[in-house]
Amino acid sequence: MLLGTQQSIASKNGDEIIIETGKLAKQADGSVVVKQGGTMLLATVVASKDAKEGIDFLPLTVDYREKYPSTGKFPGGFFKREARPSDGEVLTMRLIDRALRPLFPDDFHAETQVMVSLISSDKSVQPDALACLAASAAIAVSDIPFAGPVSEVRVGRLNGEFIVNPTFTQMADCDMDIMVAATIDNIMMVEGEMHEASETEMLDAIKVAHTEIKLHCQAQLDLAAKIEKSSPKREYSHETNDADLEAAVMAYCYDKCYAIATSASAKHDRSDAFKALEAEYLATLSEEDQEEKGGLVGKYFHKVEKEAMRKMILNEGKRLDGRTTTEIRPIWTEIDYLPGTHGSAIFTRGETQSLTTITLGTKLDEQTVDGALHSGSDKFMLHYNFPPFSTGEARPIRGVSRREVGHGNLALRALKNMIPASDVNPYTIRVVSDILESNGSSSMATVCAGTLALMDAGVKIKRPVSGIAMGLIMDKDGKYSVLSDILGDEDHLGDMDFKVTGTEKGITACQMDIKVDGLAYEVLEKALNQAKEGRAHILNEMLKTIQEPREDFKPHVPRIETILIDKEQIGAVIGPGGKVIQEIQAKTETTISIAEEDNKGVVQIACDNKEGMDKAMAWIKGIVAKPEVGEVYQGKVKNIAAFGAFVEILPGKEGLLHISEIDHKRIENVEDVLKAGQEIEVKLIEIDVKTGKLRLSRKALIPRP
Repeated sequence: MLLGTQQSIASKNGDEIIIETGKLAKQADGSVVVKQGGTMLLATVVASKDAKEGIDFLPLTVDYREKYPSTGKFPGGFFKREARPSDGEVLTMRLIDRALRPLFPDDFHAETQVMVSLISSDKSVQPDALACLAASAAIAVSDIPFAGPVSEVRVGRLNGEFIVNPTFTQMADCDMDIMVAATIDNIMMVEGEMHEASETEMLDAIKVAHTEIKLHCQAQLDLAAKIEKSSPKREYSHETNDADLEAAVMAYCYDKCYAIATSASAKHDRSDAFKALEAEYLATLSEEDQEEKGGLVGKYFHKVEKEAMRKMILNEGKRLDGRTTTEIRPIWTEIDYLPGTHGSAIFTRGETQSLTTITLGTKLDEQTVDGALHSGSDKFMLHYNFPPFSTGEARPIRGVSRREVGHGNLALRALKNMIPASDVNPYTIRVVSDILESNGSSSMATVCAGTLALMDAGVKIKRPVSGIAMGLIMDKDGKYSVLSDILGDEDHLGDMDFKVTGTEKGITACQMDIKVDGLAYEVLEKALNQAKEGRAHILNEMLKTIQEPREDFKPHVPRIETILIDKEQIGAVIGPGGKVIQEIQAKTETTISIAEEDNKGVVQIACDNKEGMDKAMAWIKGIVAKPEVGEVYQGKVKNIAAFGAFVEILPGKEGLLHISEIDHKRIENVEDVLKAGQEIEVKLIEIDVKTGKLRLSRKALIPRP
């Protein structure tokens, strides 16, 4: 048996994490297996030796998959094999990517692929919290240039105490769930949700995470020191530069770029002006130089554009659209815009706009989850769509992008803890945000529009939620400026994208990406406090349109009523092959779902008219009702026999009305008095203890002559 090289980590929570290399996937540039308990992740990295012609960025691909055999499960579907990644896997890919990408050299453009697979699971360890550690460790033992190592941990809070990488069981009771990525020195990324936490509590959680991450990073350094291949890193030359040209572009364009930046123009006007200036400079070159150096001019012009914008903000406190650093763009909102939906809202902030709709459904509309680790159903869904016209582009649409999945998940986490419990809200809820315009913070517009649409639909949310995206500009000397409600260009050219959502009581979700080395906690604290002020302003603008959820749902929303029955009675309501429940639905025009919860049958009836609802409810109550001696029932004669008649007193429950119990007078022929199908009142006078047979009497209800 081939023995690999190992390094262990004594985690603060008492669990041991082992990183092993040299045993599996040895033809990759770097590969490791990370193990905690019975959970094992295989991570590999491969980078091409050279960059492709014309590539001026890092073509990094991150893939994460949870293999079904790792948990002893078969994949669902006809083919019984893993198919496209689930939303959960896509979200983990994004967590890894956002931690790794900023740490590759700016001039490294070789195609790079990181693959992480869950190959074993003990179903207690949450593997996504180990995925970034595995990916970074694979790079650390390779010769690929990288400014890491980096790692990522989850922090939960249980009964007021922070827990690093809680188990699935512990996580179910936590009121905070955040993922933090960091190097030994710097926080790189934060994403998570919480039950209205304070800014101080969030900072404390990040500090707890960083303490653990430092152990992970040191272990990677120690492991890499044992691997000969890891040092020195490979040499590469993926860029051709021209210092004289760069200086010429700066000299010609900087002042003009600064003038455009300070003109407070709209997004497309500003973009057109920058493009015209770049074309103006290109026109000063010979045709030969334009052909040869056009690509470099574009690269250097982008640097000038970035420098001008950053200097303007730091020196003047003025932004591209003329706002101050703390000023929020103009907001207008509208609800009930789409009469055919169950709820709708428009939220517009500056040049960013979301049209959001609500659909209320039954238990049958819940999203089924059937993954390697997770199974069950979700009754609250949020889908985010980002069509190309929202940025004035024309490009092909090839399914839902990773970005759309990520932005939708952030908005979902922001709102989901404000959705009332099932006893208050019986509906399955789908929120759909279509971004119609975008110039920064479209995910936060989704949160705001989602809140308004939910209140328009009459969903009794606990408190309204607003969201804001914060930015940062920082120079090499540590001078910085925190920006509220950032534009797309400020995100692209800035040093931080920090999205924060919350209610008046606290933070419900956050997502932060850092693009600089070194970010003091005082900067984070300032950003959080400035975000709190911005959220309050935005929420105040939203509440001018609607202050609380509608008293009632709209007329065309299906009404839902729930009845609890004994678990043993579920079969009777469903009937053989679903015959009974299908008949009820067909004859009452209702939709009925049945589920077993806490040893009870939960029957949910949905209908858009009261008559059908009442019929279905009475029918089901009749099926599950238990006959009681002494009770009088309106029965229906089902069959006639020589010795009496069989009468159905409740759905599926018949009793014998003996000929002697039909009347006080003597009856010679049952059919002289009763006919099949006739409805009569009868009294239940006896239930046979041994057989359960019912004995009925009509005579008991007729006065004695």
